[in-house]
Amino acid sequence: MLNIFTLANGRLFQEEIESLEELSQFQPIWVDLESPTVEEKRWVAQYFGLSIPEDAMDEDIEESARFYEEDNGDLHIRSDFLLTDDEVSHTVRVAFILNQHNDQLKSRGVLFSIHEEDVPVFRLLRMRARRMPGLIEDAKDVLLKLFDADAEYSADTLEGIHDALEETSKQVLAGDVTDEVAGVVLGNIARQEDMNGRIRRNVMDTRRALSFMMRSKMLGAEQYEEARQILRDIDSLDSHTAFLFDKINFLMDATVGFININQNKIIKIFSVASVALLPPTLIASIYGMNVQIPEVQALGSAAYPYVMALMIASALVPMWYFRKRGWLK
Repeated sequence: MLNIFTLANGRLFQEEIESLEELSQFQPIWVDLESPTVEEKRWVAQYFGLSIPEDAMDEDIEESARFYEEDNGDLHIRSDFLLTDDEVSHTVRVAFILNQHNDQLKSRGVLFSIHEEDVPVFRLLRMRARRMPGLIEDAKDVLLKLFDADAEYSADTLEGIHDALEETSKQVLAGDVTDEVAGVVLGNIARQEDMNGRIRRNVMDTRRALSFMMRSKMLGAEQYEEARQILRDIDSLDSHTAFLFDKINFLMDATVGFININQNKIIKIFSVASVALLPPTLIASIYGMNVQIPEVQALGSAAYPYVMALMIASALVPMWYFRKRGWLK
């Protein structure tokens, strides 16, 4: 899918392009390629004179492969954007190419973005740019606003994680944590920990991209200050992710502690039962010996009830003692 964005009266307007002739009718500041076809790449190469690298979507993590400037002045930035839903979260790799001076279009530059699936941050920026005149003035503003929206999206996701952990805290701190409840709680905690880790990685990647833009001296004074403000917001997100990691660790330890308590209760029951049955076992061993026992001979037919009553009494006495000491609670 090939979408272009033009500025008109200070607003950003979107057009979906289906042919090279249609593309030549516009002067965009942003060209977005979502899962582009070979034909769409050919249109971009033919009209803009831009060749999209074959490794644009590779998973390289070295800074030299993700942030660099070509001899013609084009800036290449590969950044990750967070995508979350109720069940699954992952990052989407986006390759940006900022053509700062496009003589053919007589514009102040064009931003090209290439990615494999729709990104929520892109939708958020499109909505804001349509409703807020003057929000974007050139291609560099588009890139900055995307990173700003990404930081905000991460902040909103962190709030969702915090709310989810608050609900989990109520379950754990209620005290009545059965093994079934503990299993559900541990699953929830694991999901929130994974999400929190992805956000931390995402904001780290955004920080690196912004730092590269600031070092490249491509930004104006106002844009440079805006980039610094985004970095300050990211620093606050780092602190919040660290707080959430601590909360996650606490809830994990508390849940595991309740599991251990439940297991100890079961082990205590077996221990008490085994101790209580030791005296009857001893009595049964004594009176079960193949020897002449005087009291058995003297009791005659009453020997069996006597031995059974003695065994029962020897089991009840330890149970009474354990209960009196509070060991059965």
